[in-house]
Amino acid sequence: MPRLRLFYRLMLRPLFREPVRTALTVLAVALGVAVVLAIDLAGNAATGSFHSSMETLSGDNDLEITASGGIPESIVGTLIKLPYNLRISPRIEDFAFVTETKQSLPLIGLDLVAESNTFGTQFSQAGDGEGNCAGSLPNPSTSRQSTSADALSCLNNPSSIWIGSSLSRRPGDHLQLLINDEARDYIVRGVYPDSNGNEAAIVMDLAAAQRALSRFGRVDRILIKTPSSFSVEEWQQRIRSVLPSGVDVRPQGTGTEENRRMLAAFGWNLRLLSCISLVVGAFLIYNTISVSVVRRRPEIGILRALGASRAAILSAFLSEAVSFGLAGALLAIPFGRIMANGAVKLMGATVNSLYVSSRPGPIELTPAAVALALILGIGVAVASAFFPAREASLVSPVQAMARARREYESRVHKTRDLYIALLLGVAAAAASRVPPIAGKPFFGYFACILLIAAAALAMPAFVALLSTASSRWLGHQFGAEALLASRSLAASLRRTSVLVAALSTAIAMMVSVGIMVGSFRETVITWMNDQLPADLYVRPAGNPSAGHHPTISLDLAATIAELPGVAAVDRLRAYEIRYEGLPVMLSGVDLSTRRAELRSGFFSGRSPAEVFAKLRDSNNVIVSEPFTSKHQVSIGETITLSLGEARANFRVIDVYYDYSSEGGEILMDRNTLLRYLPDPAPTNLAVYVAPGISPETVRREIFQVAAGHRILIASNREIRAQAVRIFDRTFAITYALEAIAVLVAVMGIAGALLALVVDRRRELGLLRFLGAASSQIRKLILVEAGLLGLLANLAGAALGFLLSLILIFVINKQSFGWTIRFHWPVAILLGALTFVYAATVLAGIYPASVAVSLNPLEVLHEE
Repeated sequence: MPRLRLFYRLMLRPLFREPVRTALTVLAVALGVAVVLAIDLAGNAATGSFHSSMETLSGDNDLEITASGGIPESIVGTLIKLPYNLRISPRIEDFAFVTETKQSLPLIGLDLVAESNTFGTQFSQAGDGEGNCAGSLPNPSTSRQSTSADALSCLNNPSSIWIGSSLSRRPGDHLQLLINDEARDYIVRGVYPDSNGNEAAIVMDLAAAQRALSRFGRVDRILIKTPSSFSVEEWQQRIRSVLPSGVDVRPQGTGTEENRRMLAAFGWNLRLLSCISLVVGAFLIYNTISVSVVRRRPEIGILRALGASRAAILSAFLSEAVSFGLAGALLAIPFGRIMANGAVKLMGATVNSLYVSSRPGPIELTPAAVALALILGIGVAVASAFFPAREASLVSPVQAMARARREYESRVHKTRDLYIALLLGVAAAAASRVPPIAGKPFFGYFACILLIAAAALAMPAFVALLSTASSRWLGHQFGAEALLASRSLAASLRRTSVLVAALSTAIAMMVSVGIMVGSFRETVITWMNDQLPADLYVRPAGNPSAGHHPTISLDLAATIAELPGVAAVDRLRAYEIRYEGLPVMLSGVDLSTRRAELRSGFFSGRSPAEVFAKLRDSNNVIVSEPFTSKHQVSIGETITLSLGEARANFRVIDVYYDYSSEGGEILMDRNTLLRYLPDPAPTNLAVYVAPGISPETVRREIFQVAAGHRILIASNREIRAQAVRIFDRTFAITYALEAIAVLVAVMGIAGALLALVVDRRRELGLLRFLGAASSQIRKLILVEAGLLGLLANLAGAALGFLLSLILIFVINKQSFGWTIRFHWPVAILLGALTFVYAATVLAGIYPASVAVSLNPLEVLHEE
């Protein structure tokens, strides 16, 4: 009870007397926690439903058989003939584009008759609206032979599809689907329940799916349910012994887990970026408790003299931090849930553009997420408040009466702290040279933390130097108010240093990420100028996404190549394959075209024409830079790829810079690719226009000969513009996180200035009593705010430059394998720094109005 009374009188009562400052501190903590919570919720939603529709319809199978480019149907027959009681389920898996709703949905081909016992109960019993077909799957055990016959006629009809209930369609409805480059009308024969409302898929019979996708004689996956007589590992070995070398058998769902592991780096980086606001909030909590300790030193001294223990003082100030953390965390829960709605859209778009086709799942505010918010809010508050609270508990009654003691210690120790900062800087440089661990740049992040800590320790010396050096000049230029403001900041060195450290940390992250993104953007633009030599590019219509490679019909490709205005056509075929358990893009290019005109750089320094000549009709490949980084492959080494039924060795003859695939790319001659994967249908066409012919004229000619096909044609300029839009959209969430961190810091500045005004009531009252006008007091506070913003901008820009070097050349390189050329985005940085400075000055308006409203007689009487 005495401790509760002490906590209320010493801590809570002063907080209630300053509601604005208290609210700003709580809101700063709330925003920091809310951002972390939002990214956590959005990350789980954006990546957690990858291929969930396909996995939902995978049943209770134990193993899956896969092969690059598809599995021959003959292997299904081989498995059926095995003397084991295996349930064999061949699948076709791709995507279909619903032209009406502009949705790209998973397309799944099942042997519906064979799997009727497994999935028959999931489909509703309904006709097509005209009584022609039943909507359910045929069940061999039923006695209604006529119903089964009707259902079988539906299955034999290539226009029959079954859809998920979340599509809100009824049996008998018509649905137009774009599959590859052709749009066809399909009839909904039945509806099955989705596992949740955000998932949907198009299901059709296996033969119909093969026809629609032009995959005759092949399936994409074979699922196997094994008996319990042996372990899954034993069955895996038995089945592998009868498969060709290029065909893989693995536990069911392995591909999904591999993709989720691939997305881990993306989620990891975003989660760490979201912690910037928490770091800034920690500085502000530290400052708030420090201010409380300084302002209440007389009370602490009196309490200690009256017998209060050190533990009681420590617990009182830590309880104040817990109050801030708990209030901020409770407020962060609804904030984070709201922020997650916007974050999941941005993250989902990034996942689809760079990683793999996925549909965002529901945002679930689970008890674990709520616990995370509470732990973060309270934990950060307590951790950041521990040292000032401990300082309060160690103060003796005599020292407590000396109000300037702590400021004196800060001035005395600033040189010592500067030397420690230099040591931390050297340690950061050493950490940045350590290689990644398990593919993650842990030491790169550690180097960033060391640099931030070094900057915080160097801040007192930095503030003292600039404040002292500029005070006389400021007095001459802006009057006595500026002189007093500069000397006031130098006098309260400890508090000023913490404020500048908090804001400069947010500015530094903004600057570093801005430089990194700006450099990356400029690098990608330069790379695209080299990589897009053709005049026009043709691809199937629909939403493009990573891992989805629809094809163009051979007849259309041949017709386009024969147009009089076309000089050449480069047929590109892309597959997504697995190499060492990670997805990789495999591409085949037609080397008979003008692709050798590319100016893209190779690691060897050779010309593209020389490199492509060695690719022609050989088992030589070139690989992208991200591929070499992820798999530690260098020029001259041999890699083994599983292609179709075979495993073949390929020699890496060069490495090229590439920014189109985070997973990496392998490039080989199209003729070589066709030897292993004999499907000549291209996924893209690069069209070179004949000299003297307008690209727009050729574009119109292609559309005329493409009647009945759904294709998109874009010029190289349009593709570059679209790529830049995708790039900016990808990093939109990064900018949003940076903006919130800066907002938290500016709010902290406003709260700290307000505390400064309250703490300096006697000084300000004395100035008013001696004749200072209201305008002069207001100018004094606003100049202090401006000086804080200027110091933070200078320190933040310097720290941000150093952090950008680590982001570009260490963290980015180790995480994604991309070489980024350093570039100064001058206009963006100047605009951002100007905005932050203006916001900092504006944050001083309310504290200035409070200072002006002080009654000098009451303040002097109070003191």
